[in-house]
This record gives sequence, structure tokens and C-alpha cells, in this order.
Amino acid sequence: MAAESRSFVNADLPGYVGFANLPNQIHRKSVKKGFEFTLMVVGECGLGKSTLVNSLFLTDLYPDRVVPSARDKIEKTVSIEAASVEILERGVKLRLTVVDTPGFGDALNTSNCFKSITQYVDAQFEKYLKDESGLNRRNIVDCRVHCCFYFINPAGHGLRPLDVKFMKELDRRVNIVPVIAKADTLTRPELIRLKRRIMDQIDALNIQIYPLPDCDDDEDLEYKEQCKQLKEAIPYAVIGSNTMLEVQGRKVRGRLYPWGVVEIENPDHSDFIKLRTMLVAHMQDLQEVTQDVHYENFRLNRLKTHSNGTDSSVQNSTTEDRLTEKQLAEKDAELRRMQEMLTKMQAEMAAKSAAGRSVDADAPSVPTPASRVTSAAAPAYPSAAARNANLSGPGGASGQAPPPPPSHPPPYNKDYNEDLNY
Repeated sequence: MAAESRSFVNADLPGYVGFANLPNQIHRKSVKKGFEFTLMVVGECGLGKSTLVNSLFLTDLYPDRVVPSARDKIEKTVSIEAASVEILERGVKLRLTVVDTPGFGDALNTSNCFKSITQYVDAQFEKYLKDESGLNRRNIVDCRVHCCFYFINPAGHGLRPLDVKFMKELDRRVNIVPVIAKADTLTRPELIRLKRRIMDQIDALNIQIYPLPDCDDDEDLEYKEQCKQLKEAIPYAVIGSNTMLEVQGRKVRGRLYPWGVVEIENPDHSDFIKLRTMLVAHMQDLQEVTQDVHYENFRLNRLKTHSNGTDSSVQNSTTEDRLTEKQLAEKDAELRRMQEMLTKMQAEMAAKSAAGRSVDADAPSVPTPASRVTSAAAPAYPSAAARNANLSGPGGASGQAPPPPPSHPPPYNKDYNEDLNY
């Protein structure tokens, strides 16, 4: 009865349906599930990539990092190192994966040093496509590279050939954000000229960097001004440091020089705050561009490749069928030719056989040796009584001698042998 007497708790007002609460449901579900983000940092050794990443997320991703010596850099190749860490801030969990590329640009021959990076990015797209096409699509781990910080050497006076080749090779695969490293080595006028030169080169070479989204008309003025400043600050000139210093009674992160302290979080000293704001405030947009643009382009190219492979296989099978039919026709013609030759030979043999039989019929018959022996056996050797009768007869007194015996030995005759014995 107590359960039946309890009333349903509903704080909604009359006339309120409740679908305006859908964003809150998505928020609770997203907070419970957490977020995933993959950041790639590319640049020469010694430009402060690891220091900047640790400064951005207030963590130490490379506790056991070993700096290679000059001898090791001569023959060192580009390697891919991925480090993941879970960051929890105000109940929101972020699974951050930082992909580092040690060895990039360190070798004497840097013509192919970006190929391993390209292969890694394509491999992550291929892995996601395979998982998406599988049966278990609910627990897919997104390891695609959502953003790439490309560090530009401040002493290069603009983009070098290696920078241009890398950015043109990966601008269709990943969101590239150009970053000028160690901006504290340049004065303010030098930094402004370098930024302008880099952007002119990017526009002239048609390099596609990450475009910040345009603000809608209904956005507030502060957000519009923030997006405007973020667009104007590209490429971001940053300074990284994990050292805490005390300046005028407050703790800051910066670098201590004989002439003063450079604060990395001071907008007048560095674009570090702008870079972090761009990364965090537009993290969802970076993931959407990766999904809707770069991944779809990869998927489309993959489908085209499979389609072309199928067409080529069908064409090859058709060609093979044609070759098989040609071979079969040639074999049939050869069999018919052999059959005709066989028929002709049989006809010739039959004609020769008929001619031989006609010749045998026209020629006199020659007795065989056996027949000759059998027919001549009786009259050639008469009995003793016959010989006596011949001798005593009318012709016997004439004194004629009997016929000479044959030159060949006579065959065995029983009567003849008895007469001789007699």
C-alpha cells in the first residue's frame, strides 16, 4: 500500500513536453563514456615537442625519454611512438593519445622520412574501416589521428623543402596546425615577418591546413572575437616549459633568462594560450572534420580501389576466357585435320589391300611344300609288287631300267619301309 500511495516525482511544468532535455541526456551519456582524442606532433629533434605537449595537458607523457646523441642521429630512421594517458577534469574523462615521431628530419637524407608517418595515418584509417565493417561495432576504439602539430624551425626563414613536402603529403589525411617552435628566440618584429612569410607560402603552394569553423550569426560577441584572434594567430608561435617560477608573488610557468622571465601563459609573450584554446574549444570539430572529410576521402579511395580491382579481375577473366576459346578452336581444328589424315590413310590401305587380292586371284596357284610331298609320296615310290609287275610285264622284257630315285631323302612311309625290309 505504501508503494501504491507514493506519487510520481516530476518537476516539469504544465505544458512542458520535455524534449528540451535531450542535450542534457547526451551530456550525461558522453560524460559517462568519456572522450577520445589523438594528437600527432611532428618536427625536428630539439624543437620542444615533448615539452609543449606536457605543458598543454599538465602531465608527463615521456618520463623515460632518452635524447639520442649526434652519432645516433646520423643513421636514425623515423619511428612512431604512441603514448596514451587518461586525464580527468571536473568529472570529464579524456583518453589522450599523443603520437610522437622521433627521428624526423634528423638524417642526412630526408627525402623519404615522411613515408612512415603517412603509412601510420593510413593504417589507422584502415583499422577503423575494418572495425566499422565488422560485427562488433559498438566498442570501436578510435585511433585515427585527429590533429597534427607541425613544428617549424624559427631559424629557417620560412618553410623549407622538407616542410613543404610533408604538409602537401599529409594535408589530405589529417588536420595540420602549423606551430613555430621556440618563439622566444625571435623578436616581436621578426616573429610577425616570419608568420606573414609562412602564410604566404602556404597560400601560394595551396597547402590545406586546418580551417577554423566560421561563427554563426547567433553566437555571442566574445566567441566571435575569440575565433577571430585564433585565426589571425596562425601559425602559432609557442614557448614550452614545465618549470614553475615565482614572479611578483605569483607562481607561473615560464623560462628564466638573465634579462627576465618569459611566461608561457602570457598572451603577450607566446601564443600558448591561443593554441590550447584552439585545441580544446574545437576538439569536437577536429574529430568531425576527421570523420566527415579525411576518413570519407580515404574510404572513397579504398572503395574505388576495390572497384577497379574487381573490374580488372573481370577483364582479366574475360581475356582468359577468350584465350581459352581460341585454344579450344585450334585444338578442334587440329583434331579434324588428324581425323582427315587418318581417314585418308585408311582409304589408301584399303585400296592397296583390294589390289593385292585381285593380283593373287589372277596368278596360278603354287602348291605348298607339304602338299607337294603328300601328292608325290604315293606315285614316286610304288610298292614292291608293282615294281615286280612292271619288270615281268610286257614292257619288262624290254630291259628298261626303273626311274632313278629322287635327289631328296624320301619321307617316312610305312608301306615303303616294309617293302624294303621285304
